[in-house]
Amino acid sequence: MPQDPHDDEFEREAQRIGRQIRDVREHHGLTQERVFLAVPMNRAYYQDIEAGRANPTLYTLVRIAHAIGVPVRDLME
Repeated sequence: MPQDPHDDEFEREAQRIGRQIRDVREHHGLTQERVFLAVPMNRAYYQDIEAGRANPTLYTLVRIAHAIGVPVRDLME
């Protein structure tokens, strides 16, 4: 079965957003643990988000942004 070309685009964008979340978190001097406990969520799922392997809901992104102390748009830039 041929792969949908949009799958590659989605994967690249998920990885870019995951890196942005990590960069913003680190800029604010926070550990992964502090963020995933504040959300709250499973450690492995949070790590998958930062690695671009997960597809978080908007609700989850808003909760992560709140835990870091930034507007959600800062996670998407």
